[in-house]
Amino acid sequence: MPNPPDRTQLNPLFAPLAGHGRFDYSAIHTRPDYSWPGGARLAVYLGFNLEHFAFGEGLGACLGPPSPQPDVLNFAWREYGNRVGAWRCLELFDALNMPAATILNTALYAHAPELLDACVRRGDEMVGHGHTNAVRQSIYAEADEKLLLEGCFERILRHSGRAPQGWLSPWISETAVTPDLLTESGYRYTLNWCHDDQPQRMRTRSGQTLWSIPYPQELNDIPMIMARQLDGRDFADMVIDNLDEMLLQSQQQALVMGIALHPYIVGQPYRLRHLRRALEHVARAREHGTVWITTPGAIYEYVSALEVSL
Repeated sequence: MPNPPDRTQLNPLFAPLAGHGRFDYSAIHTRPDYSWPGGARLAVYLGFNLEHFAFGEGLGACLGPPSPQPDVLNFAWREYGNRVGAWRCLELFDALNMPAATILNTALYAHAPELLDACVRRGDEMVGHGHTNAVRQSIYAEADEKLLLEGCFERILRHSGRAPQGWLSPWISETAVTPDLLTESGYRYTLNWCHDDQPQRMRTRSGQTLWSIPYPQELNDIPMIMARQLDGRDFADMVIDNLDEMLLQSQQQALVMGIALHPYIVGQPYRLRHLRRALEHVARAREHGTVWITTPGAIYEYVSALEVSL
């Protein structure tokens, strides 16, 4: 008996939904297999967010309820990260011989240049993150957004001696043309799209590929600690559990695990104690050869050179 006609095809309620056109759907278990350098199956990176916020105006993460500006309580709490927490985190990264991706607001070049100097001396990757986290990127007109991307690119290049490859928008906010402007401004990958556990190609209007490198929205101290009101012990347990589960899953295909850190949160001493425990667990996995501790830029360079079609 023939199938009845599909009457929904002519029903406007079932019209295709609006899409972004940047990539097609792809089930993870259907893709070509590959491994990371040295035969590792799981690439792990630290996304170390160094941010600066305007005093008395604009957006900012909050420890307590926002007060009328100037909001001294919340501004000072965030500033602790640049003055103290970031340095404690760098000491921890050094002790464990871990590279990091420094995801930076360029306002820090004027505010705390010695902090960015320390990251460059470590050899960390410098990733563009806007000029300040007090302003969402999505508010810009196209011409102004292009000026922002180009200006951050030039400042990072001038300071570090190496052109930035990657970008994470402040508050992960985009306009409709952000991926296009990124490639046109010289960037090669974005951390904005958190839709996969493997690097993925994105289409842009110029025809040039923009790579999406997985950035964590869950394994991220802001939503976990500030929004869900977990704390350092819980966050460390999450890092450990996530690593162990992804090691199991990576037997099927190479995966990426990012850990997003903000030093005004995890740089608090009692939370740093638990971060230390979590990163020591990651470091031990490296000794077995199954984990590649790296940076998102190195991940981009590796997958963009693979001969398999991803």
